[in-house]
Amino acid sequence: MTARYWCERAWLGGPRADAGVVIEVEGDRITGVTSGVRTRPEDAVPLAGLTLPALANAHSHAFHRALRGRTHGGRGNFWTWRDLMYRVAARLDPNGYYRLARAVFAEMALAGIGVVGEFHYIHHRPGGGAYDDPNAIGAALVAAARDAGLRLTLLDTMYLHGGLDAGSDRGYSPLRPKQVRFSDGSAERWAERADSLAATVSGPAVKVGAAVHSVRAVDPGSIKVAVDWARDRGAPLHFHASEQPAENERCLAVHGRTPVEVIAQAGGLGPSTTLVHATHLTEHDRALIGEAGAHCCFCPTTEHDLADGVGPAEALARNGARLCLGSDSHAVIDLFEEARTVELDQRAASGDRGVFGVEELAAMATAAGYRSLGWPDGGVLEAGALADFVTVGLDSVRLAGTDDGSALAAVIFAATAADVRHLVVGGKAVVRGGAHTSIAVVSELRAAVREVVA
Repeated sequence: MTARYWCERAWLGGPRADAGVVIEVEGDRITGVTSGVRTRPEDAVPLAGLTLPALANAHSHAFHRALRGRTHGGRGNFWTWRDLMYRVAARLDPNGYYRLARAVFAEMALAGIGVVGEFHYIHHRPGGGAYDDPNAIGAALVAAARDAGLRLTLLDTMYLHGGLDAGSDRGYSPLRPKQVRFSDGSAERWAERADSLAATVSGPAVKVGAAVHSVRAVDPGSIKVAVDWARDRGAPLHFHASEQPAENERCLAVHGRTPVEVIAQAGGLGPSTTLVHATHLTEHDRALIGEAGAHCCFCPTTEHDLADGVGPAEALARNGARLCLGSDSHAVIDLFEEARTVELDQRAASGDRGVFGVEELAAMATAAGYRSLGWPDGGVLEAGALADFVTVGLDSVRLAGTDDGSALAAVIFAATAADVRHLVVGGKAVVRGGAHTSIAVVSELRAAVREVVA
């Protein structure tokens, strides 16, 4: 299928938007981009507003969406929130998770997200036994993303232990009852199941990557299995790392190293690695990450909500790390909010404005996320790239008054997900006029969330 789009304004890189841009699409690829076309060609679909590459959500736990509004009040911390999260996880089965994830992924589409990295660790029945299809829930997530119109990198997650414990002979505590369904029992059995998943679901819009839940949940020898699995298959490799000070303290007590140092010693740092959160890092940690050219995925709305802290974004970038973004627990699903909060956090911490330029923040939300998730030809508007792009309307009260020079900065610093008007993924319209083309998102979210929290 061939199509042409005329963008009133489009971001092609740099700090400003171009006016009058024609994007030509053949199948799932962009075949041409021409700027300076002030009059819309008759055969081109008009896109009023600012068009950018589709946004990339590099870190998602779809089922956490059910917690929105239910865990935000009252006192507590990350660890008390985690107990509430386990209660929702215990209620999921393949069919219910499909319905919830389909609605959540559709909400992401409405927010302009074209690709999502689903950090997937609910593998088995609540008691730990396998489903008839050991990858039933993984397959449900793939079906949900397909129906919602998104690309998916399913980050199949290794989870073997209940936590770090310096008092244990092996340094790890056993799995808690609510964690047993996350585990395959050994790294080797995880690798076998992940192989079967990749062979079954991989396709033009689906990749399977590897994830290690954390150094809390996976020992160094098993981390090496995941590292080798990802490297042998050219797959992305993601880790939760140093989200909480207590994680670092326990890791030092057991291993004598920080989580990043443990991952590095296992060979886990490289250009295909993404460290999620990376909030509490030493100077040595930052140097290791930068030298490896690894990604760090910041999820500021979740990190604020869980009182994790503010990550060292500027220091990481200065060391050579590549930064991308995720909505993680889905306290909100809004990559514009995630992008600007990275900058605003650094301003609050440093006393300086403009730590990151608007083009750097836009790249975090687009190209960097696509690369983190194993789609190096996405996240840009150029010939040969994936035909994934989003148009943000400039007609809301938040964005009224913007012009060619201010459009990109206005979108990054003032737009919300509600300003998304149009989304194309793989050359197909997924959102048109602010509505999903095939899913009644509000009613499906309402029903799916009620099912797991009632």
